Amino acid sequence: MARSIIIDTCVFISALRSRNGASFKLLSLIDSNKFTYNLSVPLVLEYEAVAKRISRSIGLTHSDIDGIINYLCTMGRHRQVHYLWRPNLKDPGDDFVLELAVESESDYIVTHNLRDFSNISKFNIKAITPKELLQIIGELS
Repeated sequence: MARSIIIDTCVFISALRSRNGASFKLLSLIDSNKFTYNLSVPLVLEYEAVAKRISRSIGLTHSDIDGIINYLCTMGRHRQVHYLWRPNLKDPGDDFVLELAVESESDYIVTHNLRDFSNISKFNIKAITPKELLQIIGELS
């Protein structure tokens, strides 16, 4: 059974910064059918804004960023959130990620900021790191 996930912006940015880590490995598996990747317009807009803000420092052009995001949009399951669960998290800027996870009935929010999502078990969603997800799907021993 494929797991349903949300990839937090910090994981996306980490994958852009380095090809050596679990975040990059996770993004390289987007088309593998090992998990279902859910996204929304607000999440894509955040990916784009943060990535383009740091593009020079990571050696990518805005066009490179657009291409990567377009690929993610092609591979992801597009979701539209019709209700809000706010406020729920310590950082209100993360609420839209949780709302997407609830709407898409995701199993996991994949993030490096586990503390930011510490209060989500009541939604039957777990925050895990990219490395933990890779272990769950059998891509890392």
